[in-house]
Amino acid sequence: MEENYSIGVIGGGSWATALVKILCNNVTKLNWYVRSEDSVNYIKKYRRNPKYLQAVDLNTDKIELTSCLKTTLEKSDVIIIATPSAFLVTLFEGIDASAFKDKIVFSAVKGIIPEYLSIPARFFHKSFDVPYNKIGIICGPCHAEEVALERLSYLTIACQNETIAENMADLLACRYIKTTVSDDLFGTELSAVLKNVYAIASGICSGLGYGDNFQAVLISNAIQEIEDFIDEVSPIHRDVKSSAYLGDLLVTAYSKFSRNRTFGFMIGKGYSVKTAQMEMDMVAEGYYAVKSIVEINKKFGVEMPVVEAVYNILYEKISPVIEMRILTDKLN
Repeated sequence: MEENYSIGVIGGGSWATALVKILCNNVTKLNWYVRSEDSVNYIKKYRRNPKYLQAVDLNTDKIELTSCLKTTLEKSDVIIIATPSAFLVTLFEGIDASAFKDKIVFSAVKGIIPEYLSIPARFFHKSFDVPYNKIGIICGPCHAEEVALERLSYLTIACQNETIAENMADLLACRYIKTTVSDDLFGTELSAVLKNVYAIASGICSGLGYGDNFQAVLISNAIQEIEDFIDEVSPIHRDVKSSAYLGDLLVTAYSKFSRNRTFGFMIGKGYSVKTAQMEMDMVAEGYYAVKSIVEINKKFGVEMPVVEAVYNILYEKISPVIEMRILTDKLN
């Protein structure tokens, strides 16, 4: 990316706030779309997001805030989407392909668009004619909360165009962020989706009282399921033991900051799905993802007993106690 390229961030949640904080280190001007006009005004006045990562001091001298999506799209050459996948279709209603003409799009979304059973890369390619070589993904292992605390974190930037990936990696690198690049757009994005499902499984098991020994077996089986699935969907050479796959899975499955693990823990403790969602007041992407993955896998037929167990608990309303007991006999 050229130095005079304009960067736009779309989203007002934790990840969007973390990305804005990081990017302010390396860009002179940043466009930021936040849906709520009240939030826009609050950030302008107090330099803090009123709802997410409130402790982060935002350099508003470098940020052009707006609640108008079209304005951010028009002013930005590179667009970073950091909005929950369940809301993407609604968010971009009324936006046509011309708004994305000649633009580079990066997804920081960790979910599947349920209306299309589609990863974000495919959604932007099919809906807005963005070429795949101008679409990238920003993935972990990294929690927004630790970025806010400026704890050392790692990001993987994936794009089929290596130059675009490297340029974005440079923009995101700073004192507390190290970056690596990858050309595995589909594998990293699908892995980022699946790790949320396995984090729910981890949380459910923890809520039910399973210990560390079983958790280790659960997650080792999970990375095998990820490898089998993404190799079937996108058969290229990749090393799933690297940070973008295994590292992202581990931090999401084990971290106290993981909203998907927290959601699963509540389910394991006996909360209903609706009650857990209301209590958290945050989106657990894995809830929507597991239903879509099960549908997609009807085409590929990959054995995914952990995914199926989470689906049965969340959507078929099978008792977590019974379903996890059945799962224990399928793991190795």
